[in-house]
Amino acid sequence: MNAQSKSPDFGRFDVYDIAKAFPASADTLLLDTYLTNEEEASARIFRVYRETPPHYHEKSDEYLYVLSGKGTFWMGSPENGGEFAQGQLLFFKKRTVHALPTIIEGPVVFLSIDTPRRDPKDIIFINPADGTPESFISGR
Repeated sequence: MNAQSKSPDFGRFDVYDIAKAFPASADTLLLDTYLTNEEEASARIFRVYRETPPHYHEKSDEYLYVLSGKGTFWMGSPENGGEFAQGQLLFFKKRTVHALPTIIEGPVVFLSIDTPRRDPKDIIFINPADGTPESFISGR
């Protein structure tokens, strides 16, 4: 069976094989690979390379399934923080500020489902000095 097969109407993906193919380092905070990219929703695998400062997405809700790694993550405010690990699902609505302040064990890799599709430029850092869409994520 292929690690990936895709048609306009369906797809089959080996998310762990895709996750293993990410390089050991990156110039951006994250690297991602889109599995699906429809207007209604997108599915991506992304690897986190460095702690991620507080930010939000204006137009999409996000479901993050932890494929590997361990760290801390907060949504809404730092008081809502806690550890995450493989097998957990994190969910937050659009405009919810969130951050990944600590990577405890890497690599940190997520399967992300975004509804509707998240435009790669849809990132607003709370502190604009923390980054830009170009410094935040790039695709492979």
